[in-house]
Amino acid sequence: MIRLTALSVLGIGAALLFTACGPARIGVGFNSAPICPYGYYETAPYYCAPAGYYGPEWFNGGVFIGAGPWYHGSRRFYGHVDHDLDVRRGYRGTLPQRGERAIQNPRPFRGQAMHDSRGREARGGRR
Repeated sequence: MIRLTALSVLGIGAALLFTACGPARIGVGFNSAPICPYGYYETAPYYCAPAGYYGPEWFNGGVFIGAGPWYHGSRRFYGHVDHDLDVRRGYRGTLPQRGERAIQNPRPFRGQAMHDSRGREARGGRR
């Protein structure tokens, strides 16, 4: 009987505490892949990458498959990147906008390094 009374008091106390704190707020968020012709840079602020930044490993059937926090590829995935078009390394040219179409005849790709899906460069710059 003492246990039942103690549990009842505890339950009433908890109910009063939660009522006094206001309504409970529960939120669920979903991140969708960006809508960019070539994908985003793999580091914040995740602006659209210019044409030629990513090598063919980052695409599947012409569809960009990865960079940024939403891409969870295999742990051993590495793809070529062109540092000439990297904003972290001095690129100041125009960046594609969200929803923009890819250009028809991009300049030839010159991948100088290999990056994993999290933006980390392979040791020695190559893998």
